[in-house]
Amino acid sequence: MPFSQTSQLTPIVGWVEQLKPRSVLDIGIGMGQYGFLLRTKLESLNLFHIEGNTGWLRPREQWQVRIDGIEGFAGYITPVQEWAYNKLMIADALECLATLPDNSYELLIAIDILEHFDKEEGLRFLAQLRRVASTAALVSTPKDFYEQHVEANPLEDHRSHWSEADLQAAAFAEVIPNEESWIAIWRA
Repeated sequence: MPFSQTSQLTPIVGWVEQLKPRSVLDIGIGMGQYGFLLRTKLESLNLFHIEGNTGWLRPREQWQVRIDGIEGFAGYITPVQEWAYNKLMIADALECLATLPDNSYELLIAIDILEHFDKEEGLRFLAQLRRVASTAALVSTPKDFYEQHVEANPLEDHRSHWSEADLQAAAFAEVIPNEESWIAIWRA
């Protein structure tokens, strides 16, 4: 679905806050919750004029963190994503990643998208994340497989199940503890 497991929000956002990337690519943005949270946490006070009586939003041109997003289903795009992301790409994730230069973002995140690929596509996807990220890539995927077919958006169908060993074999060896999901990290 176009939103994340609640239990993932704090550990993922907290980990990204510690990393402090200056450029992030969010793949499979859905409703845009990570773009919004990362914008507010990474940009922080730079979002507002805080001196004197000028408490309003700074223009986007003054933002210091670049957060871009890829989404395969245009129906999910709302004003939230249009505000939070510098650039939105409505495209197939694998095709779009293939067009990006090596090391073009410090951090790539793919939250609850890996299970939507079959295993072969998923391995290609993980390889593309490692190629495009200059510092780190973070993926999450459910620990348990459950059938999911969404007639209105077939991109939401679950096509694979990933274990911790599968992720480690693909070089995503660091795992953030979570009861419901594997949250795995690759570092350059």
